Amino acid sequence: MVNTDAIRTAIGIIGNIISFCLFMSPVPTFMKIWKAKSVQDFKPDPYVVTILNCAMWSFYGMPFVSKHNTLVVTINGFGFFLEIFYTSIFFAFSTWNKRKKILIALLAEVIFLVLVIFIVMYAVHTLKQRTLIVGLICIVFNVLMYFSPLTVMRQVIKTKSVKYMPFLLSLANFANGLVWMVYALLKWDPFVVIPNGLGALSGLVQLLLYAAFYRTTNWDEDTSTPDCSNV
Repeated sequence: MVNTDAIRTAIGIIGNIISFCLFMSPVPTFMKIWKAKSVQDFKPDPYVVTILNCAMWSFYGMPFVSKHNTLVVTINGFGFFLEIFYTSIFFAFSTWNKRKKILIALLAEVIFLVLVIFIVMYAVHTLKQRTLIVGLICIVFNVLMYFSPLTVMRQVIKTKSVKYMPFLLSLANFANGLVWMVYALLKWDPFVVIPNGLGALSGLVQLLLYAAFYRTTNWDEDTSTPDCSNV
């Protein structure tokens, strides 16, 4: 007899590994930023959004919000601190205009997170209601995280260049969404299935764009494409 829980745990561990790769995939991008002492045309959107996404999923995985989601907490806790580190580097090498947008976005995220935790812990008393409320919020922010590269995708189509859309990040997005969708299907959790199914789709579109515009990309060009970041 197949042990569904054991399979789900194994897939969850694989999901942690792939999510770890997802969180580490921007390292080459930040090495470029560090060497150039400039963010160039790279976008802060994915890193800023992912901070709140990881915080919300860590909260969702807590036993006083949902059951049997320890593996969700472990990887998102790691991702939360790593994304803060990435955003700090981006902040350090950005212009004041970009820094101001990042600060406003982070302040809004902190206020939102504190309000959600306070309301859920003091006004919602059943586990089922907490799972529903936090799960719905997580769906929204997970979709935002996966689709935050839309500004970059628009730039790729406009310039016919994938120079500023990291391949490893797109690949990790696709694999991450696919694995966590399977994880949630084994013990039905719509709050994990829906956003990760959309995430796999987003990653697939990015990979298709990469394949379509790889040959038209001038990797040595010091491009001055417009800044279309909207944090």
